[in-house]
This record gives sequence, C-alpha cells and structure tokens, in this order.
Amino acid sequence: MDKNQGIGILLIFAVIIGYYFFTAPSAEELQRYQEVQDSIKQAQILETEPTLKEEVKEIILPDSVKQAQLSQSYGSMSTAMVGSSQIVDLENDLLKISFDTKGGKIVKALVKNHKKIIEDDAHNQTKVDLNLWEDEKDVFEYILPTQSYGNVSTSDIYFEPQLVGNKLELTANLGGGQSFSQIYELKDSSYKIDYKLRMKGMDKLLKSDDPAIKVRWHQYLDKLELNENFERFYSTVYFKENGESSDYCNCRTDATEEVDSKSIQWVSHVNQFFNSSLIASSTSRFMNGTFETVGLEKEDSDLKLIKSEFDIPVSMISDEEIAMKMYIGPNEYNRLQDYGDELEQIIPFGRSIFGSINRHIIRPAFNFLSGFIGSKGVVIIIMIFILKMLLYPLMYKMLHSQAKMSALKPELAGLKEKYKDEPQKAQMETMKVYREYGVSPLGGCMPMLLQMPIWYALFRFFPASITFRQEPFLWATDLSSFDVIAWLPGGLDIPMYGAHISLFTILWAISTIVYSYYNMRHMDMSANPAMKYIQYFMPVTFLVFFNSYASGLTCYMLFSNLFNISQTLITKKLVFNEDKIREQLYAEKAKPKKKGGFSSRLEEAMKKQQELQAKQQKNQANKKKKKRK
Repeated sequence: MDKNQGIGILLIFAVIIGYYFFTAPSAEELQRYQEVQDSIKQAQILETEPTLKEEVKEIILPDSVKQAQLSQSYGSMSTAMVGSSQIVDLENDLLKISFDTKGGKIVKALVKNHKKIIEDDAHNQTKVDLNLWEDEKDVFEYILPTQSYGNVSTSDIYFEPQLVGNKLELTANLGGGQSFSQIYELKDSSYKIDYKLRMKGMDKLLKSDDPAIKVRWHQYLDKLELNENFERFYSTVYFKENGESSDYCNCRTDATEEVDSKSIQWVSHVNQFFNSSLIASSTSRFMNGTFETVGLEKEDSDLKLIKSEFDIPVSMISDEEIAMKMYIGPNEYNRLQDYGDELEQIIPFGRSIFGSINRHIIRPAFNFLSGFIGSKGVVIIIMIFILKMLLYPLMYKMLHSQAKMSALKPELAGLKEKYKDEPQKAQMETMKVYREYGVSPLGGCMPMLLQMPIWYALFRFFPASITFRQEPFLWATDLSSFDVIAWLPGGLDIPMYGAHISLFTILWAISTIVYSYYNMRHMDMSANPAMKYIQYFMPVTFLVFFNSYASGLTCYMLFSNLFNISQTLITKKLVFNEDKIREQLYAEKAKPKKKGGFSSRLEEAMKKQQELQAKQQKNQANKKKKKRK
C-alpha cells in the first residue's frame, strides 16, 4: 500500500466515525425510546394477563410518549386522547352540575332544595347535601363506530371546555378537521338542561354501513331515603316508545327489557322521588334499547345498578347537530307535566282507574289544600273529613241496615232456637225473615265496596308522592316513610316486620278491632262462626305489613277509623230511634211482596243447597244400611 492509499483509508474511517457520533441519539432520546418500548411490553403483558389489569390502574407516562403509543392505534384521533381532567360547573338556584372534561360527562348533580338524611347506628339523623350522578363507577359515554379504528369511546377522549354564562361547550378535536362536541345549557329556575351533540366531518370518520352511535349509560343509584325497602321497590328504569305509554323494568327483581327497531322518546333512571332522564327532541330519536336493573346487597352503599344502552342514528352529513334534553331533579308531577314530554308517567301512582284517581282527584285536592295549610298531616285529616262527609249518605244507609237487623234480633233468636239442629234450615228461614221485613243483610257492604278504589289509590299515592317527603306530623318525622315510636332492643330485626315499632300502625289496628266489635255485635254469625274471629285476626296480621309502610297512609287509616267511629256513635245515638225502626219494619211486613230480587234468588239458592245436602245425607245413610246387611 502506497502513502496515498493509506491516507484515503484513514479518511474513510474518520468520516464513518464522525457520522456515527453526529447521528447518534442523545441521552434524552434514548430514555424516551426505552420508555416507549417498556410501555409496549407492559401493555402486551396486561393483554395476556387480565388479572394484572386490576393491579395496574394506570401507566404514568409523559404526554409525548402516550401520544406516540395512541397514534399507532388511533391515528389523528390520538390528539384528543391525551390531556388533563378538569371539573367545570353549571349552576342555577335549583341545581349545581359538575362536568369532567375527560369524557365530557356529568360527575355530580347537587339538588339544592332537597336534603338526604343519614342515620348512624344509634339512629341519630343528620341532613346532608343530596347529590345525583356522584358515583365514580357511573358510566355515560358514546361509542363511535369508526371506519379505521374500531369502536372508540368518548370516555377516553379529553374535551376542551368553553363556558359562557350558563352554557358549556365541550369540544374534542379529532384531527383532520373532525370534531365531536357536547353542549349543555342550564336554564334559570329549572331542572331541565338543553343538550346537543355537534359533529363536524364525522361522515369521514364513522362507518357508513353502521350510521349510529351507541349510548352506554350505567348508573349506580344512591340510597337517598330512610325507608330503604320502599326506595328499592320504587327505583328502576323507565322508557317510553313514541306513541305508547311508558314501560319499565321489574322493580322487585333483576330484570331486562328490550326495544327492537322502535323509536324511543325518553329514558329515565328513577329513584323513589328523583330522576335523571335523557329525552329525544322532535328532530332526534333513540332506537334499539336494552334496559336492565340489577339489585345490590343491602350492605352496599348503593341501592341499584341501572343500565341503559341504545342507539342514536346519524345522517352521515358533514356537519350534524343532534338536539336532546336532560332532566335531573325531583319527581314533581306538575313540573314534569309542564315540560310536555309525558315524563310525569315515571311517578308510580298506579295504572287504570287507581292511577286516574290519584292523578286527577287526590293529587289536585292535596295540592289545593296544601296551598292554604302548611302541615301535610293536617291536610290528610281535612281530606278525610271531606271524604267522610261526601260518603255519609252511604254510611247512613249502612248504619240504617244494621239498625234494622238489630231490631229483628228477637225474631231471629226464635228461629235459631227452633232450628238449632238444622243450620241450613235456620239460615234459609232467616233469609225469609229479612225478605219479609224488607231488610238486606248486604246493605252494609256497599259503602265499604265503594270506598275500596279510593283506599287502594291512597295505598299507592303516599309512598309515590314527593309532597310527603320529609314532612313531619305528630311523632312521625317523614310521612313518606314509616314512623318510629321505639326501636327493637339489641338491634333485633324481625323478618317482614322490621327493627322498629310504628305507633300509627298499632293505633290503627286497635281502632279497627274496636270498630269491628261495635259493628258486628248485633250481627248473627252462627252460620259462619269463623267470620267472628277473622274480623279481629286481619288487623293483627296487617300489623306486620303496615309497620314499615309510609306513615302518611297509616295516619290516614287511623284518623279514618276515628271518623267512622264518631259518625257511627253520633248517628246511632242521635239519629236512629229503635221504636220507630220497628214500626217501619212492621209496616214493610204488611206490604205485598214482589217475587224476584237478590234476596229471593239467594233464598232459592240456599233452598237448593239444603235439598242437595239432605239428598247426600240420605245416600250416605242408605250406604251404611247396605253395609250392615
């Protein structure tokens, strides 16, 4: 090798070494590269070992590294998947709603004019703020079916907030001129929120063969009331198909309802007295819903898990806006009805005639009286008085029938003695006496039957109406829950009865027994002696059921009994005269009797029954004779 060749080779080596040092990555670049590789390996391990996902909640990486990872899977959309979470509030005089910019969802809704009562082990009660949507496990997200990246959840997207007055616009820049916005506007003095989805350039992003985004709304309903059993029973998911009445999932057990290929007007997650609802507008619609309720253990801090999943069709135009509404607040009938979406159907006043009585008679009457009277307990008593006065003509007829039967006791006593060995014959002859003197033994039943629809309607009204929530009366602290005069010792909790003693229920049972004894003492129970004991057994049995019922109803039942007893005593002592009643009976006996009527048919039926019984006895006697032979 000559001198020139040696110099050339040395120069080549120098260039190579210089290039290596010049292009070599810096220490910072080597660190970032190693972090990316480590995170990829960690993600692969988590995919192959699902149990590790619970242990590793989040891999904390620099935003630039996260961006590098996400861009491999989501392309330009990855820019919206890196950021920081912020809480932004909308507030008026009724609501304060907090939003998280990650996911653009509600994370808390404070209902200002209502309180939640919590009770410690010693039954001391404390009022605290009432919040809805506050569980960290809640999910409210949209699933976007993209052409290139599969299903993308808005829960993974960070939104940029823009707050102007009481209007919040949360926008996610998805790259390539594409964006997804959620716009919330809270009106003054209202629980309703105007809600819109605004999409720009999404026609390039979404699948053209699947033009719908899916709503996933999973909500853990909190325990808000003292009477947990009733709150659990009345908490569920309601939904309404367009043109139909509302429907709901079974409240007592875990349940699932599905709506296929039908348009849904609204979906509502309902506690006993509060609801969170999403309502379609005239220009939008919900489709293909699946609704589910999952009961949670009593030891759990939550009441129920409500799941709603449905589709919102999109038109696949470049710029599209989908208008909706939200309602977050109390189940106030008038307020819900005024919004015009028939959302008042979530209040479980009952169906058919009973629901109609509650909605159109009892509810307006209570509201009218409540406008003048502050105490809801006093309103209940005044309502009882008005109702008893309206029904007094029927009560008078019942008491008059009882007075006639009492006046006939001497005649009936003779029949009982004459046919003491033939009960069927005695019963038939008794019916003849009633018909002869113009007395109907069923005359006292009609007022009770006519009151049954009202009583059953009230049975549904008190635990469903927010009017009575946390309203005190006498010793009851909440007319929508049970009253407590004492707690059972040692934390004892009797199945079906409970751990407390309701004084309203005990007083109602006592008054019912007294009223039944007074009314039935003049009636002949020899034909069916069991009825004599059933009238006392029933109130004792219902002690178990009504002990944990709404004290508004047991208060109503107690004072209704007291009014009945007062009306009975006053009418029998001051209105009826036994001598005049007997004169009326003899005058009725002297009149010619028309054949037919209920009494005649009843008498004929008893006669046939007696003949049939005699025939059976004769056949049995003949069989015995044959056996002896």
